[in-house]
Amino acid sequence: MYTLSLFFFLVVSVTEIHCGKSGGAEGEAPAPVIEQFTNPLQNGADPWVYQHGDTYYYLQTTGNSVRIWKTDAISELASAPSTVVFSPLDGAPNSRNLWAPELHHLDNKWYIYYTAGDGQDTTQRTWVLENSSVDPTLGNWIDKGRIYNASADFWAIDGTVMEYQGRRYFIWSGRPRAAIDLTQNIYISEMVNPWSLKGETIMISQPEFDWERNGFGVNEGPQVLKGPQNTYFLTYSASYCATDDYVMGMLSLKPGGDPLQRTDWIKKSAPVFVKKPQNNAYGPGHNSFFKSPDGRENWLIYHANSNTGEGCGNQRNIRIQKFSFHADGTPNFGEPVATGLKIAKPSGE
Repeated sequence: MYTLSLFFFLVVSVTEIHCGKSGGAEGEAPAPVIEQFTNPLQNGADPWVYQHGDTYYYLQTTGNSVRIWKTDAISELASAPSTVVFSPLDGAPNSRNLWAPELHHLDNKWYIYYTAGDGQDTTQRTWVLENSSVDPTLGNWIDKGRIYNASADFWAIDGTVMEYQGRRYFIWSGRPRAAIDLTQNIYISEMVNPWSLKGETIMISQPEFDWERNGFGVNEGPQVLKGPQNTYFLTYSASYCATDDYVMGMLSLKPGGDPLQRTDWIKKSAPVFVKKPQNNAYGPGHNSFFKSPDGRENWLIYHANSNTGEGCGNQRNIRIQKFSFHADGTPNFGEPVATGLKIAKPSGE
């Protein structure tokens, strides 16, 4: 009996050692934990992300200042620290309605392009700030004034920068007759340096389809996207933001095309990203793009409303989702994902 009991004890012990309590086979690695998040990330509108090294800098419209959020994980934006880097002087021509700031790293300095006016809508223009610090949340921001062409000085918002074939271009939304016509078009001009333009101002897009004219005709929020095989796209937001039908449209630059030639930009006849009421996504738009921390994934960041009829106000919120490219190299943005849905965080977070 003693010998049999000892044999049974040894068999059971060895079995427990090999199998353990994990339930896995010998040598099998534990299943990786997939970190998840849910949209929306936080309230806000006009989101912009700039990745520099392992750090993401995030900006959005605040109305009365320019603020930068700093994080290594965009999905955790709500807990990221933020710093106000610019507050205009009261009564200055750029003191009110600060919209859609964008941060760019050009010629080893930081630049912020933003929209502002004196409180009257017709005074809205694009402005530039400069900072030579390594970290844009530190150091001094110098007001470089307005960025514009004297021959085309009219209502201008939502400025962004395109770098293409060794040249830089400034692209924005403008109203040539702001006092009497609310129609917004997309314009481009070559940059002589990060704070000034040269040459002609060229209109490359105007509201022409019905889906660009809900409320009134709007093309705004232009954003450059470089695709595979050295392709270039320009997304923009169409229709009035107060409607549920604020959407994303897209232009494609012809291979080897000239950005200053309107005919070299081909507009897609249908929007590329639209509302999805069953997912609590109304008026999705004013987007930008970023890569996952490991560089393997493409991500879209945009604002939307969670309910119908919420318009251009403070109910807008920030959302992110992964996108891909079709076989022909054009982007596939899919449809807005549902609020509250658990989805995998950007790869590498």
